[in-house]
Amino acid sequence: MANVFTQRRIISDPPIARFLFSDTRLAVVWLAVRIYVGWAWLEAGWHKIEAVGASNYIADGAGIFAFWKWIAAVPALPAKPVITYDWYRGFIQFLIDNHAEVVMGKVIAFGEAAVGIGLILGAFVGIAAVSGAFMNLNFMLAGSASTNPVLLLLGILLVLAWKTAGYIGLDRFLLPMLGTPWSAKGGSEGRRPRIIDSNLRRRHSDVKALPSQP
Repeated sequence: MANVFTQRRIISDPPIARFLFSDTRLAVVWLAVRIYVGWAWLEAGWHKIEAVGASNYIADGAGIFAFWKWIAAVPALPAKPVITYDWYRGFIQFLIDNHAEVVMGKVIAFGEAAVGIGLILGAFVGIAAVSGAFMNLNFMLAGSASTNPVLLLLGILLVLAWKTAGYIGLDRFLLPMLGTPWSAKGGSEGRRPRIIDSNLRRRHSDVKALPSQP
């Protein structure tokens, strides 16, 4: 049992996972997913940025404040509250009590637009997809389903395909600059998943280092 925690093992991905999430031939598929999800985020963010009056997110956050008050309200029985989890309702109430709408309104509006632009341009797709999925999760916790479940699922897939999802985009140039080269080891296609045991490799090296017998 101790070996489970002390041995260093690297388990390679199966061929189907490499094909779906690491093969640049599927970059065109991820491009379509990026544009669909990115446009949804850009449209939602831009709508919040240009909103005015009681629904604004930028001036004083009146729009997000009204939304928070609605979802945090606990109706009389037998009606059920909008938010299922008490801990999340407490978090929203904390934001209401501290008037965080002035800051959070801007964060949400510009954040949604930034996620959309990043996905459409293919710039740091993994980071953009994680940020979008996090917002989807929060909207769902707040009781708003709408398109959030679909966008959350697509966002998770983009995170898994972060290496190639932006290959037809700026990530083809940005990621290598950060030390993520677009190179594949030859002859690795079609192999079964394997476990590399560091101790076995070390024993093999020790055998090769033994002096030859006369």
